[in-house]
Amino acid sequence: MYYPYYGNTTMYNYSYQPVYWTYPNQLVGDNPLLIEENILKDYGPSPFVADIEKMTKQNNTFRTALWTGKHLQITLMCINVGEDIGLEIHPDVDQFLCIEKGQGVVQMGPSKNNLNFQRNVREDFAIMVPAGTWHNVTNTGHEPLKLYSIYAPPNHPFGTIHVTKADARE
Repeated sequence: MYYPYYGNTTMYNYSYQPVYWTYPNQLVGDNPLLIEENILKDYGPSPFVADIEKMTKQNNTFRTALWTGKHLQITLMCINVGEDIGLEIHPDVDQFLCIEKGQGVVQMGPSKNNLNFQRNVREDFAIMVPAGTWHNVTNTGHEPLKLYSIYAPPNHPFGTIHVTKADARE
């Protein structure tokens, strides 16, 4: 008898299938030898793979550069309750921000006195800031706002760590 929805496949081989999984990726998070996964530092410009959500939530500094390359930079940010990133503009840098924890409000506009774009943001929201756009993100929640930012090209020196917002202004 022919059953079109059932296949005759081997059911006993539950071992490692190299076609479906790659060896290094199986070990991330499971191998105690990969301690560097939890160290927040600038890994650029070397090849790097990380659990960006985990590292973003782990970060407690205002800004930490995680990876700085020739054409791209990733920074982790932690914005305290009631604080903001600070109104800023990057004339030649596009920016992508992704909220991993918390909630806030993003404002953007053509001038610092005309922030005509405003949206509430929360976990898993992405924010795209075109070069030459004034912008700010404010934490409106009851816990630190954790996010990561991608700059293209890089906007901060390699290895940047700003423990507080005041450090970032210096």
